[in-house]
Amino acid sequence: MNEYSDKVYEHFKKPRNAGTIEEADGIGEAGDSNCGDFLRVYIKIDSDNIADVKYLIHGCPASIACASVMTELAIGQNIEDAVMISDEDIINALDGLPDHKQHCSNLGATGLKNAIMNYWDKNKNL
Repeated sequence: MNEYSDKVYEHFKKPRNAGTIEEADGIGEAGDSNCGDFLRVYIKIDSDNIADVKYLIHGCPASIACASVMTELAIGQNIEDAVMISDEDIINALDGLPDHKQHCSNLGATGLKNAIMNYWDKNKNL
């Protein structure tokens, strides 16, 4: 029996939207860059919508799949809706994760939220 869903394998083998955004509107991080899974998320905002999301990740296959599917959930969303993307949303979009890998979904959700918070912090006086 496979431990991961077909969607997890698909996003791990062919991750979507990996990379960086030059002059990103917001950058967020999650995880620990010194000893484990680490994610850096870049966002581009256009008229209060997430126009683009890219990421760099160091992590296991489940973490990579979570980061990849997070971008698909976020792109095109209003920023107020995108900040609400949860660990559970990511797990559901991947048709589930094994119990011992569900923490990986936190990287994607937290990295995105931190990028949005960075954007809001930089633009709160506009």
